[in-house]
Amino acid sequence: LAMAAATAFPSDRRLKKNISLIGKSPSGLNIYSFEYKVSKYGRGLFQGVISNEIPQEAVVQMDNGYDAVDYSMLDVDFKQI
Repeated sequence: LAMAAATAFPSDRRLKKNISLIGKSPSGLNIYSFEYKVSKYGRGLFQGVISNEIPQEAVVQMDNGYDAVDYSMLDVDFKQI
């Protein structure tokens, strides 16, 4: 679980705004650009997935009830762009 926490990032659609589809991963996952609605999750434009569109074994629920994604289980990089 510690390893999952180190590679898990907030990826719940409810936490994001200005969501735009920018591509697909080799396995067919949608890749989006987005901004977080709340700056404590990050400021600026990011690349990643939406938690309800990916295999659920890669989804981790955060203490606040929102979804995070363990990107080590996916062929998508979470990054600021």
